[in-house]
Amino acid sequence: MFDNLVESSSHKDDISRKGSFVLVTAGAYLVLGVALFVAGIYWYDAHLGEQSLDLITLVAPVPVPPQQNQPEQKQQEAKPQKVDQNVDIRRELIADVTRTELVPKEVSAKASDIPPVRRGVQTQIGTSDSNAAAPVAVGPGTGSGMIAGPAKVEISEPPPPPAPTPPRAPISGGVLNGKAISLPKPSYPAIARQAHASGTVVVQVVIDENGNVISARAVSGHPLLQAVSVGAARQARFSPTKLSGQPVKVTGVITYNFVAQ
Repeated sequence: MFDNLVESSSHKDDISRKGSFVLVTAGAYLVLGVALFVAGIYWYDAHLGEQSLDLITLVAPVPVPPQQNQPEQKQQEAKPQKVDQNVDIRRELIADVTRTELVPKEVSAKASDIPPVRRGVQTQIGTSDSNAAAPVAVGPGTGSGMIAGPAKVEISEPPPPPAPTPPRAPISGGVLNGKAISLPKPSYPAIARQAHASGTVVVQVVIDENGNVISARAVSGHPLLQAVSVGAARQARFSPTKLSGQPVKVTGVITYNFVAQ
């Protein structure tokens, strides 16, 4: 229906005005931006002197004198010196086949890797097989020159000191009244006199090697008379008793007779 459209002149003018506005606006922004950039540069240059800047100085490192390397003293490890042995060493003593006078214990068809004992050289049993650098000749005699090894020397400890002789048990002396050197008599207590106490008091005593009473106790008698009897028995003295020339302790009894008063 509408094959050809005709654009009006008013619409064309409107588009031209909008395009001019965009170009003018873009140009204004560009000029404003350039002006701000240039103003910023000038402002920075004007205030550059007011800024406090630290002065940084690069100092070259101080050269360090090279340290002299002190020679390290290396401890020389003590190397075992090879000592020339003067005897042959064999793991097993095997006689030479030329020794027809020696009869082997057993016969084997396999050859032994242990060398035989050399004639006229002392041989010792060890853990390896080696020949002596300076062999020692076998001395005169009928021996074969084979030594079994160094002899083991045992050092015995000194015998312990003898144990002290245990003290002998006291021997029984029975009634000891007649064996006393000094036998004080007990006093008669007043309370026993009032009770008319009387009778025999037996006091068992133990006498040491010097004849002194070291133990006393009443074993029978009136109770009012036992204390004075024990006190008198402790003051008794006896001559030392010896057995096989050595003084011994003696145990026995001392009797005291009291008469009523």
